[in-house]
Amino acid sequence: MERGARFINVTWDLFWDRVKVDYDAWDTHTNNFAILKQNKLPGFDQTFSALMEDLEARGLLDETLVVVMSEMGRTPRINGNAGRDHWTFCYSALFAGAGIRGGTVYGASDAQAAYVKDHPVSTSDICATVYQCLGIDPELRVPDALSRPVEIAHGGKPIHAILT
Repeated sequence: MERGARFINVTWDLFWDRVKVDYDAWDTHTNNFAILKQNKLPGFDQTFSALMEDLEARGLLDETLVVVMSEMGRTPRINGNAGRDHWTFCYSALFAGAGIRGGTVYGASDAQAAYVKDHPVSTSDICATVYQCLGIDPELRVPDALSRPVEIAHGGKPIHAILT
């Protein structure tokens, strides 16, 4: 940001060529709890908190949007390998910074974290929220491959309850 970058994407790599491991990054179909406790969550906690503290200390948090999410959630039930498989019915996203109301929890799952109970959010709503925070009108229309105008958020609406 200080160098003028407008967008940065950080992906948690598998590191297959550098570290030989027997699990797939966050894709914990086997040994879910040990992998999260011993490897994934401590590393994420340290990295995320350092990023947030650094952005705040440098005065950049108000103009930097941070989004943490995945392409899907994990099954509410543990499989036979002490793992959790793919689940698309309910999962979380974390927003911080530019235009996000800190400490806000929006929506809820059922008691098993299997399905959305309150305030469902679509992927289009997530996109609309990101665009809103970046100062881009989510209803902006751009031409598709056939020159037809398409809303960039595909009909999604910003999640106003998490915005300042």
